[in-house]
Amino acid sequence: EDEDDLNALRTESVDVIWQYTDDKLWPKGQHLHLAAKQEALEPADELSDALTRNLALIGALAPSDVVVGEKDYELLIALNQAIRDFHIQVRLQGVPTVRMPDGLALSLRNMDVEESARDKASTLSAALTAGAHAAEAGAEQVLEVVNTVLDAAGIEPEYVELRGLDLGPAPEIGDARLLVAANIGGVRLTDNVGLPLGIGFRNIEAHAEGADNALGTL
Repeated sequence: EDEDDLNALRTESVDVIWQYTDDKLWPKGQHLHLAAKQEALEPADELSDALTRNLALIGALAPSDVVVGEKDYELLIALNQAIRDFHIQVRLQGVPTVRMPDGLALSLRNMDVEESARDKASTLSAALTAGAHAAEAGAEQVLEVVNTVLDAAGIEPEYVELRGLDLGPAPEIGDARLLVAANIGGVRLTDNVGLPLGIGFRNIEAHAEGADNALGTL
């Protein structure tokens, strides 16, 4: 390991790193392969592979907590469902996406984007941010804003989806998830953000207070 990497891990109080191979994870061979039940936005086989591997790692390491970045939001939801359905005694924690100064989500895949395509790649997060700020106007306006920003940058997305937090249909009013995927510079990129649909960030505190008051009258 690079000494700088090791020092960074020590600074973050990382005590153990378990490096594994498929042979180590499945010494007698892999016999089961799980599939998420929800309609997948990402390639179903890739999502199933990641879900199976994560559950195998949880079984092998028996952690008390598992931390998954919201960058892989669909995996986070599928893993949460699997942990619940199989009554696995572990606490799953989602953490916000870490972003580089240009807004591009920090991930191994995004690091493969060549410098010449980085401005175009950063448009994904810009489009999501613009869409999120249109949340008060409703789902149709959110999607229109995102597609307008992407079109202006010459990006043809693989998908732009507005879903509920569980990746089901988005609510007319309430918390939702805005997700996008596009091929930029030969690299398939994905990104997503949360937004208060039909409420908007400017009115979210007033909405929360109104909900509290309504609960108090029940």
